[in-house]
Amino acid sequence: MQRLIGTVSRGIRAPIIREGDNIVDIVVDSVMNAAVSAGYGIEDKDIVAVTEAVVARAQGNYASVDDIARDINMKFRDDTIGVIFPILSRNRFAVCLKGIARGAKKIVLMLSYPADEVGNHLVDPDVLDEKGIDPYNDVLTEQKYRDLFGIVKHPFTGVDYIEYYRCIIEEQDCEVEIVLANDCRKILEYTKNVLCCDIHSRERTKRILLKNGVEKIYGLDNILTEKTKGTGFNEHYGLLGANKATEDSVKLFPRECQPIVDSIQKGILDKTGKNIEVMIYGDGAFKDPVGRIWELADPVVSPAYTPGLVGQPNEIKLKYLADNDFSHLSGDELQQAISEYIMNKESDLYGSMLSQGTTPRRLTDLIGSLCDLTSGSGDKGTPIVHIQGYFDNYTKG
Repeated sequence: MQRLIGTVSRGIRAPIIREGDNIVDIVVDSVMNAAVSAGYGIEDKDIVAVTEAVVARAQGNYASVDDIARDINMKFRDDTIGVIFPILSRNRFAVCLKGIARGAKKIVLMLSYPADEVGNHLVDPDVLDEKGIDPYNDVLTEQKYRDLFGIVKHPFTGVDYIEYYRCIIEEQDCEVEIVLANDCRKILEYTKNVLCCDIHSRERTKRILLKNGVEKIYGLDNILTEKTKGTGFNEHYGLLGANKATEDSVKLFPRECQPIVDSIQKGILDKTGKNIEVMIYGDGAFKDPVGRIWELADPVVSPAYTPGLVGQPNEIKLKYLADNDFSHLSGDELQQAISEYIMNKESDLYGSMLSQGTTPRRLTDLIGSLCDLTSGSGDKGTPIVHIQGYFDNYTKG
């Protein structure tokens, strides 16, 4: 009988992972035990994905507010710091801001508007239009913002982020001035010393500021990048990808991830004889059409993956073939014609009309989104995802 099931994504339950645990053994054992428990086999080209959170937890890759403050003070001393373009997040940025403020004397906090980089809105764009505000050119002081819009709370969290961030900074005995602008050069009217807190646009922001007279410039990716006694670090991403652990500490993005995915791949091969692909994933890369949040606060979707996950899908749009090349066929004849076409398709369909309408994204970004949605971010207890049939197509029986 023809197989009628395509891709299957399973969340795999695992023990609560603590610092010092062997993450490779835990993942391999969890996948093996789940397969036995549910009565399915592990096959070649399966994908096993592990959330970055448990990898970092096993590594003990944590940093305290004091660790952040120390590095900030070492880099900026007593200079007024322009903290620009942070995202609006209690989980992602609030504890980092606490550490930044503890290490500073004065902060000029410059927020992008109407939304932050990942889509959290300070104000509705339609309201900007009503008020005649041009977000590309207009700089708003905090008072001007209040006069125009009053108190605006995030629709999902109920937080007034301007007030929330102000309180975090002032509680650290740090002076604060808040402005809203989208041109990074505007911060230079307040201070020549800048901490860029944007994620995906950070290199462009740094480049523009360097051309326009900034004196000291760092990004979140330049904070806590070196190993020091008693603190976590990430040599590539620093504070980028950090998550709140406690009120006074953050979990950093994991480091040295490639040996982990390679070892998991080998562990499954040794136990089953099957060659699977493995990746570590963080945020997916998708946008919520209601909340308008782009779900990618991590610097990358996947910090490490095995070679079989390199590249983009090379897929043909079935409905294009059915409506064009084989519009004269139906039933078994249509199925046979499309199957033969797929089996003989070109190895690279880049630029071909046959691939139009397929998703032009990297495999790791697509699979990372699938994994993020499968594992969730709450209490499911499934930090491992086992995907089967992802690389199958219409011809796979």
